[in-house]
Amino acid sequence: MRPKPASGWRNSSGGPAPPNSMGLFRWLLLGVAALGLTGCAGYQLGPTNGVAARERSVQIIPFSNQTMEPRLGDAVTSQLRKALQSDGTYQLASHNDGDIIVSGVLTSYSRVPLSFQPTDALTATDYTVQLAAQVTARERSSGKVILNQRVTGSTLLIVGSDLTSAERQALPLLAADFAKNVTALLVDGTW
Repeated sequence: MRPKPASGWRNSSGGPAPPNSMGLFRWLLLGVAALGLTGCAGYQLGPTNGVAARERSVQIIPFSNQTMEPRLGDAVTSQLRKALQSDGTYQLASHNDGDIIVSGVLTSYSRVPLSFQPTDALTATDYTVQLAAQVTARERSSGKVILNQRVTGSTLLIVGSDLTSAERQALPLLAADFAKNVTALLVDGTW
């Protein structure tokens, strides 16, 4: 019978592990660490458009509402301000001192039925609510238009017992999706 070593690595049968398994473990660990460190090589901290964070300010003019949906302009304006603040690329100007002035006209609001009750093919249970607006951003100093584009937003509306209250609850989600799309255009724009 062969004596067992007092310490060290052992294989599955209880015998000593081959001498190169520790070296293999170290190389494997080094490889995993190298992949982990290089996996984030493309990540960029801060704004992606080359402007320093909060170097320029944005003033949001309340959106004009040409739809039949009440309070939609206020919800969109509020969510756009929140989205720009949380992004951090631009500083939000609350008075008439913004470098960029953003304004818009809400042009359409629609509900598109997605699914219907199994017993009644005319009664919808789920809708997609869509919003479209013409958004304009211009520089205050030069008047140059840097964004003039139709932007949309949408959300899912699940109808419970009352369509009106479900629509009221979905309004902030719709405005947040729209604001996210506008913010992405402003932040990632190349002007």
